[in-house]
Amino acid sequence: MNYTAEEILSYAKNQGVHFVRLQFTDIFGVLKNVAISSNLLGKALQGEMMFDGSSIDGFVRIEESDMYLRPDLSSWNIFPWKMGNHGAVARLICDVYNPDGTPFHGDPRNILKKQLQKALDMGYTMNVGPEAEFFMFHTDEEGKPTLKTHDRASYFDLAPVDLGEEARRDMVLTLEEMGFEIEACHHEVAPGQHEIDFKYADALHAADHVQTFKLVVRTIAQQHGLHATFMPKPIYGIAGSGMHVNQSLFKDGKNAFYDIAGKDQLSKEAYWYIGGLLKHAKAISAITNPTVNSYKRLVPDYEAPVYIAWSEKNRSPLIRIPAKRGSSTRVELRNPDPTCNPYLAFAVMLAAGLDGIANQIEPPAAIDTNIYTMSAEEKKKNGLQTLPSSLKEALEELAKDEVIQEAIGPHIYQRLLAAKKLEWNEYRQQVSPWEVEHYLAKY
Repeated sequence: MNYTAEEILSYAKNQGVHFVRLQFTDIFGVLKNVAISSNLLGKALQGEMMFDGSSIDGFVRIEESDMYLRPDLSSWNIFPWKMGNHGAVARLICDVYNPDGTPFHGDPRNILKKQLQKALDMGYTMNVGPEAEFFMFHTDEEGKPTLKTHDRASYFDLAPVDLGEEARRDMVLTLEEMGFEIEACHHEVAPGQHEIDFKYADALHAADHVQTFKLVVRTIAQQHGLHATFMPKPIYGIAGSGMHVNQSLFKDGKNAFYDIAGKDQLSKEAYWYIGGLLKHAKAISAITNPTVNSYKRLVPDYEAPVYIAWSEKNRSPLIRIPAKRGSSTRVELRNPDPTCNPYLAFAVMLAAGLDGIANQIEPPAAIDTNIYTMSAEEKKKNGLQTLPSSLKEALEELAKDEVIQEAIGPHIYQRLLAAKKLEWNEYRQQVSPWEVEHYLAKY
């Protein structure tokens, strides 16, 4: 909803708002905020609130630390929960600006805006519908998260088996109170695993929604004495959590992926967009699957989309085309997980798809049989490649892909690459319990 500064000031006064969180996202997808009292709201609405950018990992050096937060007025929202006895708390999602008034090139929201402008210059707007999964675990006596699940339920089970149903219900009610249109919520495959799906939106606000969604889920879980985590693979031997991303382009008010006369009622643009996603899939994974743990989920045998292929008829390839047509025609990319930075993830998906359209990249033939049951010979015959099997491999693919590098810009690319290399090097030096168990006594 579009608000004016005057309307926001009036709402804040009439609804007893005492504090406002000015929210922004760092390059790793972590939600940050500068909390101000309502007395400073007018100053914030004018974009005059400054913060120290050098304190945010991956932003700027200490010599260039002054940054400004400019709120997106349409993001005004009052949290449905109270913070103790201190009155209502509201939030505004902000863009980060340099002191000279230019958008900060390390702001992920700005990166997505740039890519959306590139699409608009080609005549397209982008809609996105993310489907983020999460686990809920018990906490210990100190309030720290454990890996003990609260239930033994499975796909689509319900109470009394699904003991997290009450928490999930409150999450839905809270999200709806904040303006989300919830389309579905259910227990997922693994014990303690859940999914709440909300209606698609334009790409920028869809990314905003992902960040708000994760905040609400974790807050409400905590109120129920549970810990919600979006970690992709917290437990060995069971399914991990993904964030399938449904995406479509619109042109002149019509779905650009739909063509009633096209093959399978898909337009040429749809096929080229698929071709672009497949071409850049390996590099994209460094952004959509950005942690060491992400690649513990992307392994065969857990319904994980590791094969670079597409289909309308089954869910084993990387890309699926849901059956609905007309304005609902869309492409579903299945490898992203909810640890990704949604602004950067949507930006690189769009960049890959636009590259496909601009260069008319034809996708290979669809794979309409279950890849999971194929023999090694059949996979080789079909020319199937796989996504990177580790963060290290994904970073190597990103370093070779100029289209994806350009999409996130040199500032974020260089800092992200450096930070993730450090993360990988730290991880590979660790000695795991598995190694101790298998080697300590044997050797």
